Amino acid sequence: MTGIVDNSDAAGSEPANLRFLRVLVSVLTAVMILGIVTIVGLMIWKFSGDTAPALPEIITLPDGTVPVAVTYGAAWYAVVTAQDEILIFDKATGQLRQQINITVEAQ
Repeated sequence: MTGIVDNSDAAGSEPANLRFLRVLVSVLTAVMILGIVTIVGLMIWKFSGDTAPALPEIITLPDGTVPVAVTYGAAWYAVVTAQDEILIFDKATGQLRQQINITVEAQ
């Protein structure tokens, strides 16, 4: 038998370090896939929520106002509205203290 090599015994067994590397690569691939799925899921969960800011329950906005941002101070809440106003409420009573109109200059 010249030129024919029988590798049937060698194909069934592989070195231990090669087997370890195969398992390690498989585990790392699974962890990376799980991580990417988790990150995408968290992004979907975070950005699919309500877009309006959470207002304190004590505050009642005037009819037709849409809140854009809320800022908390020591004794007050400030609500920026879509109508270019800043409404400042008392933290203890929830009463409207001040209303500031925002003027936007054309550029």
